[in-house]
Amino acid sequence: MLKLKSVQTFYGNIQALKGISLEVAEGEIITLIGANGAGKSTTLMTICGIIPPRSGDILFMGSSILNHNANEIVALGISQVPEGRHIFPYLSVSENLDMGAFLRKDKQEIKKDMEYIYELFPILAERRHQAGGTLSGGEQQMLAISRALMARPKLLLMDEPSLGLAPLILGQIFDIIKKINTENRTTIFLVEQNANQALKIAHRGYVMENGRITLSDSADKLLSNEEVKKAYLGI
Repeated sequence: MLKLKSVQTFYGNIQALKGISLEVAEGEIITLIGANGAGKSTTLMTICGIIPPRSGDILFMGSSILNHNANEIVALGISQVPEGRHIFPYLSVSENLDMGAFLRKDKQEIKKDMEYIYELFPILAERRHQAGGTLSGGEQQMLAISRALMARPKLLLMDEPSLGLAPLILGQIFDIIKKINTENRTTIFLVEQNANQALKIAHRGYVMENGRITLSDSADKLLSNEEVKKAYLGI
């Protein structure tokens, strides 16, 4: 579904991605783990067209998306749940969800998807008329995920969904990610610092260090890899 080929991305003269290559197959949960500053978020921003790569190629469903701007990439079927949530704080929960469906015209299907969201996250149904900025951190994360789902993505990019969440909520979020993948058949590319949780729900994983992919394997094998245990799992 998604293929990055020798992608190099820069911030001015500073190189953030140093020729990374990776693949995401349809139906998978893929996780990208690594330390702060490794280039994980830059990878997602590059895929989304926010920071175009200086060289290399990005293929989605077999076609290059290098010359597409961000809204065109969303229309093709890629949505992102950004780090820090970035919901619209003064809009209600339902208005935030409407914003996720901004590019869609199928009103009846939008209505169905909103009802699905409220089944997935009952707390959002209770708070549908409440301003997004008044929600708790966990509820805002649920709203950010839901807003991205309202675009009906084929591929959902998630950037640090566990950031700043209490342990109880964190478990719920990872359960929901797995549910979205299995029930909704949505392919997920998950960037996450909580490597232990991410690898437990992923099919495969990549390890990133200093803008390079240094290791890739099945999630099970990465969980049992001694180097990964020591560097990312605290074991």
